[in-house]
Amino acid sequence: MEVLGIVPARGGSTGIPRKSIAPLLQRPLLEYTADAARDSRRLTRVILTTDDEEIAAVGRAAGLDVPFTRPVEFARDDTPVLQVMQYALRTLEAEEGYIPWFVVLLQPTSPLRRAEHIDAAVDMLERTGADSVVSVVEVPHQFSPVSLLRLVEGRLEPWGGGATVTQRQAKPTLYARNGPAVLVSRRDVLLDTNSLYGTDSRPYLMTPEDSVDIDAAFALELAALLLAQRSSPTPT
Repeated sequence: MEVLGIVPARGGSTGIPRKSIAPLLQRPLLEYTADAARDSRRLTRVILTTDDEEIAAVGRAAGLDVPFTRPVEFARDDTPVLQVMQYALRTLEAEEGYIPWFVVLLQPTSPLRRAEHIDAAVDMLERTGADSVVSVVEVPHQFSPVSLLRLVEGRLEPWGGGATVTQRQAKPTLYARNGPAVLVSRRDVLLDTNSLYGTDSRPYLMTPEDSVDIDAAFALELAALLLAQRSSPTPT
């Protein structure tokens, strides 16, 4: 079964300039996703889609395939990632006749994601027959909607109305997409239903430590600490 990994990395990121190649422990951020993709047992091909030649060069050096340059109209701030993936799939089919069965979105902003996460999500999609599998993380209880407050004329009030729930055990267990670090979809869902997730999307739960999403300089610092801890010898 052909399983294609797509790594999107445009050159015009604004929060962190040229975010996908920002240094993280003396390595470009993009390399961590390339490592995970290379070690995956389920991915049969991985491509980098970018509009930027410097990012393309970093990707090639990390072992990623860069079969085309992404057009400007698919590299704007407001370009949905669905359109980026659809363009990649249609271009590969038109130019190479290449048609994968599953497609895995691997955003370079998830450097703590590992090959085992990719493989488990692909296995889940294959096993369940769902439209997609998306990685999620449990929402900390203090950020549950029943805990949220808003300011009304300088006074705190429950955001959703009614009483604020303070007892942790009384709060619902909720989940949020963690980037996502991994999103596996069927090709037909992406192209024929014009959707990333389809109507049957299953959760792949990841830990908070593996779910860091790089969207600010602080997240880079946190990722560096966690990666350094991961590589440190375990005390005996």
